[in-house]
Amino acid sequence: MNDGFFKVAAATPSIKVADCEYNKNQILEQMRECEKRGVTAVVFPELCLTGYTCGDLFRDRTLITAAQKALGEILEQTRSMNLLAVIGLPVPVGADLYNCAAVICRGKLLGLPAKSSIPNYSEFYEARHFTPAPAYAETRFCGKTVPLGNSLIFRCESMPELVVGVEICEDLWTACPPSAQLAQCGATLLLNPSASDEIIGKAPYRRNLVNGQSARLIAAYAYADAGEGESSTDLVYAGHNVIAENGTVLAESTLFTTGLTVADVDLQRMLQERLRTTTWSNAGEAYEVSFTMDMPVASLERKFPALPFVPDDTKDLSERCEMILNMQAAGLKTRLKHTGSKCAVIGVSGGLDSTLALLVIVRAFDLLKLDRKGILAVTMPGFGTTKRTKSNAQRLSEMLGVTLKEIPIGDSVSKHFEDIDHDPNVRDVTYENAQARERTQVLMDLANQCGGLVIGTGDLSELALGWATYNGDIMSMYGVNCSIPKTLVRHLVHHAAITGGKELCALLEDVLDTPVSPELLPPENGVIAQKTENIVGPYELHDFFLYYMLRFGFTPSKIFHMAQSAFAGIYDDATIKKWLTTFYKRFFMHQFKRSCLPDGPKVGSVTLSPRGDWRMPSDASSALWLREIESL
Repeated sequence: MNDGFFKVAAATPSIKVADCEYNKNQILEQMRECEKRGVTAVVFPELCLTGYTCGDLFRDRTLITAAQKALGEILEQTRSMNLLAVIGLPVPVGADLYNCAAVICRGKLLGLPAKSSIPNYSEFYEARHFTPAPAYAETRFCGKTVPLGNSLIFRCESMPELVVGVEICEDLWTACPPSAQLAQCGATLLLNPSASDEIIGKAPYRRNLVNGQSARLIAAYAYADAGEGESSTDLVYAGHNVIAENGTVLAESTLFTTGLTVADVDLQRMLQERLRTTTWSNAGEAYEVSFTMDMPVASLERKFPALPFVPDDTKDLSERCEMILNMQAAGLKTRLKHTGSKCAVIGVSGGLDSTLALLVIVRAFDLLKLDRKGILAVTMPGFGTTKRTKSNAQRLSEMLGVTLKEIPIGDSVSKHFEDIDHDPNVRDVTYENAQARERTQVLMDLANQCGGLVIGTGDLSELALGWATYNGDIMSMYGVNCSIPKTLVRHLVHHAAITGGKELCALLEDVLDTPVSPELLPPENGVIAQKTENIVGPYELHDFFLYYMLRFGFTPSKIFHMAQSAFAGIYDDATIKKWLTTFYKRFFMHQFKRSCLPDGPKVGSVTLSPRGDWRMPSDASSALWLREIESL
């Protein structure tokens, strides 16, 4: 399997009511198209071999016999297809007639999931023809004894991630859908053959229903709807197909069309999510049918966002940014109120992180109706400070109406070098960290003077990489940016720019244009010489690695392959592999820094608080992960 990805289709053929031969051929044609596209599982609509709108013809033995014969011919013609298909048809058992979905693979009939909830209201009158499904029964069909019922799951022996459950149309719309039990019995892929007629407002409701069920069950869900050819005597069918994965719609058909709706679902991700979610329980009973098929080799059609922390939609992004700023400010507001502090101390450098933190502090003070002059913004120029960043820090503080204080640290650090007998011409880690620690000491002591809190500025990406000085800038009394990745910091500052005044906007845009740097090494010709991304790698790559490693527990090889797709044309394979190695080395090496992080608000699904989402021994070995990367 392609790192757990599995290509699924929801198919709507054009049919003729009661013409099983014609419908069979349409289904076979779409199955062949699935094979060409590398689809490995396809679900067709409810009763598609006969048509859903046959009415009292369902009582006619000729129609029922023709449907069984048509399925037999489909089995015969698909023996060599590496495809699992779910096809709707009526199945008689003694005096009962069941609305079933035949699950077939490589010419074998695996089972007959049957519909549990038989609607008999409004435009539906299925109870006139069909009996609700038993939990489990056996019946002779197409020359083979097979299981029939609403508690069947189909487990692929050659792909452990693939466990299929089937429920039919109305089953999804009930208070307790069978899919819940099927998922708790292991089903990761749920398929729904449906014949849902179209009325105004029903499509968005249907989409939300499918999407919501995929979220509740932490599963992939494919819904195939009846369309062209169903009787229009009283109703219209639009072929509304939806494929969702854990609360995200991956693909959806245009109404009143036929054909395939295809998506690559990540079944491995479903298993990882269930493993992570301790309230998920494997419960209930199901009858398990085993089958086997070849590993799929089709190329992925699924696209991965290069910036997983950042919404693609501009409106969503704006709303998300405003929400995050409010969450950060609310967390700080509560801490200030609890401690009775009317003063906040922050080191401002003119860089992205301290700019965002200062904007958050101002917002928190405004919420508390505190005087902004109680915010002490301290600029501490050192050996690497440039005129541009110093000026931006000063101007921002002035525009926001906070108290600005400048304390150069050059002399203090030089004296410290004398004390520890360090040659200032040796610009090593001691040279750099001495400046970071001096700044932290200044801020802490100023906070003691004014009875305030030191507000940390470090972001999530820096914490993941350990790009922070222990007992230096990693320390504060409250860290407002601790769960904001660098790629999102940029968008938050940009949001503040476009929603602020013209003068503030221009200043913040200049901050955004400034290279990310700790400014601990002397500038060259007055410009920043030390650029973080030249040292540790591009933050957009590291944030991508961080998201999929931390949020889903994906393997380095899977993350690598996803990054190849997401950053195609931007970074070559060697570059991605190089920085992936750096990411894992630094992530493991610097866990000890994260073990003592100060408090700070969680605003997203990925964070590294040692008291919350991430608890890891500081001396864990990275060898397993690095060996896997080396083998790529």
